[in-house]
Amino acid sequence: MDNGFELRVSDRKGEGIFATRSFKTGGIVMVGIIEKILGENHSHASQIGENEYVFHAGLISKVNHSCNPNCGIRINETGAHDFEAIREIIVNEEITFDYAMRNYGVDYFPKQCMCGSEICRGRITGWKDLPDERKKIYKGFVAPYLLELDARYCSEQS
Repeated sequence: MDNGFELRVSDRKGEGIFATRSFKTGGIVMVGIIEKILGENHSHASQIGENEYVFHAGLISKVNHSCNPNCGIRINETGAHDFEAIREIIVNEEITFDYAMRNYGVDYFPKQCMCGSEICRGRITGWKDLPDERKKIYKGFVAPYLLELDARYCSEQS
């Protein structure tokens, strides 16, 4: 069965997920299914609440970060992350998302980001360290608990 994506070798990043068909803006690219609830954060974990982390089933953990991604996060009815196209994705394009769209803090990746985007931030950050202008661009494509955490922690600092 062709889900519209497959695992391939990715430049500079090892493996990645690539489109085998095109996706229109707003289309669901990958459906998230929670495979395992974790007791703590992990490099391939998805944050689903302030102190809640999971592994997703299937190839979602193989989707690479980009500072200029073509997918964003939508929380589905099970609490898992679906990937939704932010813009049109063409055949053979790597499917990417910004790790800041699902994790408030990111501590598991090299200091230097390898996404290769023209607007690369230079390092992979979590939502809490994302510039405000980028947060505005991602509106509607991030996990809602990140906005709640931002509201709570930003108001505590005021």
